Order: sequence, then structure tokens, then C-alpha cells
Amino acid sequence: MRKSLKLTVGSAFLLLVLALVWPLAAAGPVAKPEDVGMSSERLRRIHELVQRHIDAKSFSGAVTLVARNGRIAHLEAHGLMDLESKKPMATNGIFRIMSMTKPVVGTAILMLVEEGKVRIGDPVSRFIPEFKGLKVAVAQPAAGPPLPPGTTAEPRFYTIPGDREITVRDLLTHTSGLVSGTISNREAGKVGLKGRETLADYLPRLGGVPLEFQPGTRWAYSAQAGFDTLLRIVEIASGQPADQFLKQRIFDPLGMKDTFFYPAEGNPRLVTLYRRTATALEKQNNPNFMNGAYFSGGGGLMSTAEDYLQIAQMLLNGGQLNGKRLLGPRTVELMRSAFIPDTLPGRAAGEGYGLSVRVVTNPIARNTFLSQGSFGWSGAFGTHFWIDPKEKIVGVLMTQTANNQVRADFENTVMQAIVEPAASAEPRDRAN
Repeated sequence: MRKSLKLTVGSAFLLLVLALVWPLAAAGPVAKPEDVGMSSERLRRIHELVQRHIDAKSFSGAVTLVARNGRIAHLEAHGLMDLESKKPMATNGIFRIMSMTKPVVGTAILMLVEEGKVRIGDPVSRFIPEFKGLKVAVAQPAAGPPLPPGTTAEPRFYTIPGDREITVRDLLTHTSGLVSGTISNREAGKVGLKGRETLADYLPRLGGVPLEFQPGTRWAYSAQAGFDTLLRIVEIASGQPADQFLKQRIFDPLGMKDTFFYPAEGNPRLVTLYRRTATALEKQNNPNFMNGAYFSGGGGLMSTAEDYLQIAQMLLNGGQLNGKRLLGPRTVELMRSAFIPDTLPGRAAGEGYGLSVRVVTNPIARNTFLSQGSFGWSGAFGTHFWIDPKEKIVGVLMTQTANNQVRADFENTVMQAIVEPAASAEPRDRAN
């Protein structure tokens, strides 16, 4: 009897150890590449691409993921999670996804639109009264003699009334002018985040910051303020703190167990953040808005490649995943429609902009292998994802060093591995 008990306890201990050290199973169905119309040999070029960047000290390591027809065909960890300890990268590494937070917030806003609590055309002042009557900055020529090389003068400007109020749609499409350029960035810095302030504490102060341009007249990226404002609207319209709404309404239903604003201190799966210098990678501190109290809709979330696949696959499926419907198909279709054409000043050739996502409107003009209608976004610390509805592909790239060059190469390396058409069958799970 005792011997049997010892074996049972020993087996339990062994299982516990294995659970702690063994890589987690993929958070979704796995397939051989050939079973989803992709080439194993060609997919190996992803590692070759990433390794070239690691060797060039573009970043310390990466996680890459490719799913097709709802099944993971490629998931690989490359390089190191931490240079100092030489800790190998893990496929379940946690990354600061920065602006890949924005499509999550876009999803939250559209859920509330479906519920009738928010309208895309609503003025922002409906939710945050301080945003009513925002002024628009008009730059003035610099006065006085030229400045010494390497120095810049504070921009001189005057303000005029806005032609109209900024709307939820303006924020979703980066056409609001809110903290979107030299003058507005400088003025916003004068009322910046202090200590452990919340969205409710800080955002009303932006009502005193002039817009960079008249709403709707151009596209200019609002790196943080625009989607921070949208997440505050989520709080007001839903009556819930942002972190609770996202967890209860998006992360839990989709099984995203590793997506949150602030991980536990010292989480061993948190990938070290680096910045690239002329000769090496240098460890970098978290941005000041990652303070434990401020829920940044512009760039506050952390996640894993497999977790982020869940929300991307939900969007590819027309708003549902595993029996959980977050959005209606028509809403997802609107989200990935080019509300902003590539002809609007500020947009890149071949890239329109939808409701929180870039949209490929002309693959030839963009010089990309992606299909027309592909959509997604990126993060400042080297994260990137896209969804190709025609090829039923989701691609996810996670690194922790700013690097724009690898994004397009990763897209093309994935797409060149397609050797057969995508399955024509619609997702089975059409309930709810």
C-alpha cells in the first residue's frame, strides 16, 4: 500500500515538473503544412529570414506563426528571449504588442456599436465633454535667425475653430488630427501622464490640445491618444473598466489566457525589450504608460503569438471562433473595408485604412504578395500580423525590438510557401 502511494506521489510530482518545463501545446488545431496547401520546405525559409536578422543584431529572437484554414501550419521560436542570460526563445513567450492593441480596441468598439451603445459617427464629445469644440493648429513660419545645427525651435502656431467635431470613426481611422503631428505632440507633452493616473484622469486634459489638422482631411497616425480615447469610450459606454471589459468580453471567450495589460512581476515568459544601437542591442525599460493603472488602447497589451492568433482567426471567420460569436459577419466586413483610400494624404500606395486596421487595396502598388483585401497591423517593438481572407491565412510575427524591414519580408516568405488553393468550405462553426 505504501509503495503504491509513493509511486502515485512520485508520478504526480513528475507530472507537475513536466507541466512547468514542457512547452505548452499549440492553442489551436495543428496541421502538416501540406495538409493545408503549403510547402514545408518553403516554410523553412521563415527561419532563414529571421536568423539573418538575428545575426545582424536586428533583434534577439522571435516567434513566428502561420495558420491556414484555421489550423497552425508553422509555429517556431527563434534566437534568445534574453541576451544576458542566453535564455532560448519559447513559442509561448509574452511580448509587448504595442499597437497591435489597436485592433483589439477596434473589436471592442464595434461590439458596442452592434449593441447600440456607440455609433461610428458619434462625436467623441458625447462621451468625453472636454473634446467639444477642439481647436485646430495652424503652423507659422519660424521667426528670427536660423538655429544652430542639431537644434530645433518650439513650433509657432495659432489656432482656428474645427470645421466639425472629431468622431469615433475619425479615431478608428487615424483621421482625427488628435496628437498626430509635430504641434499636437508637443502640446500634448505639456499635459502628459502623471504617476499612476487612469484613462479617466488623463484624457480630459487632451481637450485643451489643438488638433494637427482639420478632421478628415488627411491620414496621420495617432500613436497612442486616439485609441486611448476609444478605450475610454469603451469604459463609459459599457460601464466597466477597460481591462475587465476586454477580459470578460474578448479574451475569456476566445481562450486568450496570456493577454493582459500587466503581467505578474518577474514573469519568466516575458521577453526582454531591446533597442538597436549602432553596434549592439541595448536593454530598454517599459514605456512610462505601463504603470499598473493606465490601460492604453494605443499600445498597452501584452500577448503571445498563439493568443493573438485567436482574435485574428475570429476575424477571419467572420466574427466567431469555437462557438463564441463576438461580431456579426457584416461588422467584420466593415472593419476590413477601406474607409480611407490610399489617395488620402498620408496613406501609403496600395494601403487603405479600415476601422483600426490597414487594408491592402492594391497589392501591385504595395509591392506585396498579400491578396487584395488582406488586413492587419503592427507594433512599435517589432510585432506584426495580417489576415488574408482570400488565402485564409493568418500570419503573426513577434519580436521585441523596433524593426520595420522584416515585416514585408515575413509576409512574402509566408505567401510564397502557398502551393495549393485555400479550402473553399466555410468554417463549420456558424452558431450564435
